[in-house]
Amino acid sequence: MNNNIDEKDILTFVDAVSGFFFQVTQEKVEIKAAYLTEGGMVPSTYDLTSYITLSGDYVGRIYFSAPRSMVAHLLMAMGEQNRLEDRLLDATGEIANTISGNARKHFGETMEVSVPTTQATDANWLKSVVPPHSYVILVKWKQYRASVVVDIQRVV
Repeated sequence: MNNNIDEKDILTFVDAVSGFFFQVTQEKVEIKAAYLTEGGMVPSTYDLTSYITLSGDYVGRIYFSAPRSMVAHLLMAMGEQNRLEDRLLDATGEIANTISGNARKHFGETMEVSVPTTQATDANWLKSVVPPHSYVILVKWKQYRASVVVDIQRVV
């Protein structure tokens, strides 16, 4: 049995990202690319990154990385006045949590999802933590770019 997720599974994450942005902004997000990392093709990390750790029948992490300016603009779109660092970090975690929660509907209750870990990150952080053969989804909303990295495997 192949333990890796496939393209159909990745579409679940693409749909989750698209759905989140549309729900929050009433605007469509543009998916610039969705690819399997090979040969160091992990995208640069943005200012803020949040990840969810998975356990159960699936293990790994789902990362969301975006520039501060994008997260601040999303908060404005949501009617949020507070755009201080703590709120930006919380919002980044909420995005990762929403994406993971929507994916859990596809993968089932045996996918256990942690609370998000969120931090300010530098340009090489994802490259240092994401293993080869992870999936990357590049997102564009307005003039901003963000990335979702899916590093999960089935264990059963």
